[in-house]
Amino acid sequence: MKNTEKSAMITVCGRPNVGKSTLTNALVGEKIAIVSNKPQTTRSRIIGIVEHGRSQLVLIDTPGFHRPRTKLGDYMVNVARESVADVDCVLLLVEPIASVGPQEEALIARIEEQGLPAILVINKIDTVEKERLLEVMAVYAARHDFDAILPVSARTGEGLEELLNEMEKYTVEGPHLFPDDMITDQPERVICAELIREKLLLSLEKEIPHGTAVEITKFSERENGLIDIDATIFCEKESHKGIIIGKKGAMLRKVGELARKDMETFLDARVNLQTWVKVKESWRDSMAQLRNFGYTEQ
Repeated sequence: MKNTEKSAMITVCGRPNVGKSTLTNALVGEKIAIVSNKPQTTRSRIIGIVEHGRSQLVLIDTPGFHRPRTKLGDYMVNVARESVADVDCVLLLVEPIASVGPQEEALIARIEEQGLPAILVINKIDTVEKERLLEVMAVYAARHDFDAILPVSARTGEGLEELLNEMEKYTVEGPHLFPDDMITDQPERVICAELIREKLLLSLEKEIPHGTAVEITKFSERENGLIDIDATIFCEKESHKGIIIGKKGAMLRKVGELARKDMETFLDARVNLQTWVKVKESWRDSMAQLRNFGYTEQ
């Protein structure tokens, strides 16, 4: 029998910091989405492409569903909401807690409104006793008739093969939606900008990293294969600029070095990274600035 190509579009949604990007990276097998222990790390929709046998599973990693406080937050929530539509299946990612929170309620309501098949994925099972999972499963099963309920650990990989097999059920015959050697729709310069933002989230405390945006102003390759990357980090206050730069530039050097190492792994090339810091006050509440940084659907 001829092996027929099949594809499925699958949205990965959930509250902030539940592990959506970690799961997407684990399934793709490459780091295409940044991760941190701070909520609202992902700001835009990111596509990860998984080859599973002859099937292509197109994962849509979304921002965490939360109560927005800025126009950037409004954009992120809208991206998450609109991604739960016109797909073959939805993965609702939750933590192993035996209660349905308001974010989960809102996403389940959206799933029901769109009439979409959904898989409940209970993540972070490596952090709890297995006996507790039965209660979590029962609570969510009573709230919605999920096609499947699967416990996984995106961090350790437990349960991921079972999840891939379950997602396979939603594929439809037809040509693959993306080239077979493609793992994401994100351009290299966008991923490099996100890697810098990830290191800011990891290195800085409190609200400061959430008020940063990164723009790659130069991305060029020399004849010897070295890639030159110039990046500007934007923040909202002059005082934040000083903290990002650090004493005698120490913090900026640390962020740049950590980001450069990840860039070299991702690009499989040596990287010369140069960084600068500039202030754009209240850019998260400026539609013009949001458009400049690519945080709009327009």
